[in-house]
Amino acid sequence: MNRFLKLLCEYVGILAGVAIMAAAFNMFLVPNQIAAGGISGLGVVFYHLLRIPVGVTIFFLNLPLFIIAARYYGFRFIARGLFGTVALSVAVELLLSLPVLTHDLLLASLYGGILMGIGIAVVFRFNGSTGGTVLAAQILNKVFGFSTGQSLLAADFLVVALAGIVFNPELAMYALISIFVTGRVIDLIQEGVSNSKAVLIITEKTGPIVERVLREMERGATVLSGKGAFTGSPREMVLTVVSQSEVPRLKQIVHEEDEKAFVILGNAHEVLGEGFSPATK
Repeated sequence: MNRFLKLLCEYVGILAGVAIMAAAFNMFLVPNQIAAGGISGLGVVFYHLLRIPVGVTIFFLNLPLFIIAARYYGFRFIARGLFGTVALSVAVELLLSLPVLTHDLLLASLYGGILMGIGIAVVFRFNGSTGGTVLAAQILNKVFGFSTGQSLLAADFLVVALAGIVFNPELAMYALISIFVTGRVIDLIQEGVSNSKAVLIITEKTGPIVERVLREMERGATVLSGKGAFTGSPREMVLTVVSQSEVPRLKQIVHEEDEKAFVILGNAHEVLGEGFSPATK
């Protein structure tokens, strides 16, 4: 029963993400002729060129991709993707009555990209897919050995180039803005807003620094063993994760204990565990 409920929640989540994507199309992208890559971008082009509904294009161009993918990967691999694709095709047509919020191309590309990124991230969050050029890239990788990333980039570039020919180069440039925004939003939602810092401290005063981090900052730390590349001598490093507001205090501790310490700070996009976000399955 728990497995059934989990599966049901995933499909409901995919539907929610698909609805957000459909809203992005109907409120921002399609009315402003912004073909932001992928098969959905082709849908925008065909809609304005041949008056073919966007949902119809998405469905019929994805169908052969899923048939080919089923041959190589099996039906279980494509089940969620097929569901997401059909749902997206239907949702785009059902939500045609949504109002067009702007005809400013920059606003449309930005907010369309944001909404599209949110929708795709929600679909990914619930282990779903909507097929498209991602699936095509996977097939090309499987059949011909092409890099998935390069195949995806090439497919999106061709769609944007086609939009530039059918519409005009300016609209193609706005489409590129939308693609970039969509990618950044997906990364932001999947990785989270970085409010934590991972700190690596290379020092000869490991003990005092670790003791003060544990006692004064009440943060955990891990002592790592390493070796200097130039000297070949063994070295110890301290790895700890702190919040952004705690960075100045940590720097002060390190400076007081070892002025010659080498400190590396980096963004920790998602930190799970005690003192941070709870770990989830």
